[in-house]
Amino acid sequence: MSKPIKKIMVYIDGTEESITAAQYAICLAVFSGAELIAHYVINTRAMDDLLKARIFLQDEQLEYEHDMEADAERYLNYVNELAVAKGVTITKKLSSGSVNKEISDSVKQMQIDLLVIGELSRIRSRRDEFYDESERAMRLVSCSVLIVKDPDRVWEMYESLT
Repeated sequence: MSKPIKKIMVYIDGTEESITAAQYAICLAVFSGAELIAHYVINTRAMDDLLKARIFLQDEQLEYEHDMEADAERYLNYVNELAVAKGVTITKKLSSGSVNKEISDSVKQMQIDLLVIGELSRIRSRRDEFYDESERAMRLVSCSVLIVKDPDRVWEMYESLT
């Protein structure tokens, strides 16, 4: 019988919830022997909207994009350190564009079996629900999705790995 989960992708967005999701995904990779991919998407679609609304000037947008790239690299490197500390090899993936489209496309292209995401933010309005990129990605992907909650329990599980 083949393994049901061969490839796990964890979505990293710089939030504490996504770091908790990464810790859980590392645990899953240890237990299942699955390949682990950490994916960070720089949301250039949101930046384009800010430029169109004249909230950003072109130069400010470019500077902000560079800052976001540096943040993305920092978070991916941190998740890599978490994985290496537990003996897990991780593939780092950085892309830019519409978050839900980038995640959905990567899931298809890389033949991901399980997408792991952090706990979704509380929806305050229908507008928030429409613009929550993680939730949209969760609904669009072709694989199963695991939403990670309870950061204290996840931390204990992660720390117990040898």
